[in-house]
Amino acid sequence: MNGSGIAIGDIVSVLKEKGLFVSLSQPEGAAGLDTPLVGCTFDSREVKPGYLFFAKGIHFHPRYLTSAVEAGAACYVANEQLADELKDLPAARSCLGIVVTDVRLAMAAIPPVFYDHPDRDLTIVGVTGTKGKSSTTVMLRTILKAEHRSAGIMGSILNDDGIENFEAFNTTPEAPELWRHLDNCRKAGHKAMLLEVSSQALKYNRVLGVPFSIACFTNISRDHISPVEHRDFADYLASKLRIFERCHTAVVNLGTDHLDEVMAAAKQAERVVTIGVEHPEADACATTIHSDETDAVFTLTLSPALSETAGEPQTVEVKLGMPGAFNVENALTAIACARIMGVPMECILEGLRHVHVPGRMDMIRSKDGQVIGIVDFAHNKYSYEAIFGYVHQEYPEHTIVSIFGARGDKAQERRHECPEVASRYSDFMILSEEDPAHEDVLALCEEVASHLPAGANYEIQVDRELAAKRAFEYARGHRPAVVLLLAKGAETHQQRGDNFVTVKSDMELAKEFIEG
Repeated sequence: MNGSGIAIGDIVSVLKEKGLFVSLSQPEGAAGLDTPLVGCTFDSREVKPGYLFFAKGIHFHPRYLTSAVEAGAACYVANEQLADELKDLPAARSCLGIVVTDVRLAMAAIPPVFYDHPDRDLTIVGVTGTKGKSSTTVMLRTILKAEHRSAGIMGSILNDDGIENFEAFNTTPEAPELWRHLDNCRKAGHKAMLLEVSSQALKYNRVLGVPFSIACFTNISRDHISPVEHRDFADYLASKLRIFERCHTAVVNLGTDHLDEVMAAAKQAERVVTIGVEHPEADACATTIHSDETDAVFTLTLSPALSETAGEPQTVEVKLGMPGAFNVENALTAIACARIMGVPMECILEGLRHVHVPGRMDMIRSKDGQVIGIVDFAHNKYSYEAIFGYVHQEYPEHTIVSIFGARGDKAQERRHECPEVASRYSDFMILSEEDPAHEDVLALCEEVASHLPAGANYEIQVDRELAAKRAFEYARGHRPAVVLLLAKGAETHQQRGDNFVTVKSDMELAKEFIEG
C-alpha cells in the first residue's frame, strides 16, 4: 500500500488503540488529520514531502527535526520529554506533532499499518544466536532456490528484498526500514523473508509485532557486553529469548549453552523443533561428520516430525559445500526450517551441496599451493575457537598467520577474549583496523595487544591493506602457511566515526597479495 489511503488520523487511531497516544500538537497552518502520508522514517536525511518523521534516540538533536520539516515532513512523532524540549523550536511550531509514551513502541506499531501488513503474505523466518545467523539464512535461501522458491534476506552480509539490494551495515534495521523491506518483499513476489535478528533488535523492539512463522535459536555465549549494548550476560540472554514471544514454530539447537532457559522460552511457540550434532533425541540430528578443505559430509537423521516418510524416521547423507564441522549446526537449522516449510529432501540436498556463504570460510590458494588465505567473519570468542580449531586440525604442519583487531564503541570483552584465543594458535599476528567507529584505531590495536601473552609474535599495522600485504609476505617466507583474515568477511566498508568508508574486501586483498 505504501501509505496510500493512510492519513495522519489513521496513525493517531493506531496509537490510541495501542495505548501509546498522549497528545496532539497542531499549530496553525500545519497538516490536518486527513493529510495522506507517503512515507515514514527516523532519518531526517530521508524525509520527503508528506513523510512522517520519528524523533528518536538519546542523541537526538533539534536540528534533525528542523531538517525534517524543511524537507516537507507532514508530522512528527516524539515522546513526552523530547516533545517538551522541542516545543519552542520554530520547526515544532509549524508542524503537526504527535506525542507518545514511547517512540520506539510507536515505531513498531505504525509501519505494519502504513504498509498494509505485508507479513500476512509472507513466511517470515527469524534467526538469532551469538554465531551462525548469516550462514543459516544463506543456507536456507540456497535451499529454497533449489526448489525455485524465491525469498528475501536481511542480515549482516546482504539485504535483498527483491527491490532493494545492498551490502548490510547493521544486522537488523530499525522497524520503519524493516517493514519497508517486508513490503518490498511482497511486491517482488517473494513468499518468504529470512531475517537475522540481533540481540539489540530484540531488546529495543525493532522486531516487535513481527510474526515469525519460524524463530530459530542457534547458540548463546558471552558477547556484546558493554555499557552501550548489554549491561551483563543476563540482559543479553533475556534479549535473545524474546524472539520466541511471537512465533508459530521454534527451532532450538540442543547443543546451545543455557539450554533449559532457551527451551523454557521456546515453549511460548505452538510447536518446538530441535536440532543437534550427536543428539539422537533431536528432530534433525547429525552424526559421523567428516570435513576436509572444501566440504563437510554428515549423516542426517530426521524424526517423524520432519521426515518425508510418514510416521518413520529418515536417514540420508548430506554433503555441505563448505568446510568446517562447526558449520553443520547451521546446516541442521536450515534443514529443519526447510522441512517445516515443506521443501522436499532432494532440494535440501541440492541446495546444501552448492551453498556458498560470502565471507564465511572463503579460501584461496597460491599457485604452488603452499600459502592458503582464509577469509572469515569470525569476530568473537565463540567463532575464534571454531575457526582456529578447524585450521589447527586441518593444517597441523602450517604456519598460522592471523589479521584481526577490535570494533570501536562496543563488544569490549572481545578485546581480551579474541587475542587470547588467537595467540594460542597463531605463529604471527597482525593487529589492524576493524570498524573503529568513534575510537582511535591505534589505541584499539594497542589495547588488544595488551591482552596478548608475553613474548607473543605480533605487529600493529592499522592500515588493513598494508596488514594483508605484510601477512602474506610473512607467510611466503614461512611456508606452508595459512593466513586468516578475520572479522570483516565479505564487507567492503570500514566504519570510521559515523561514516562507512568504502575499502577493499579481505578476499580482494588476499587475491592481490597471495602471490607477492
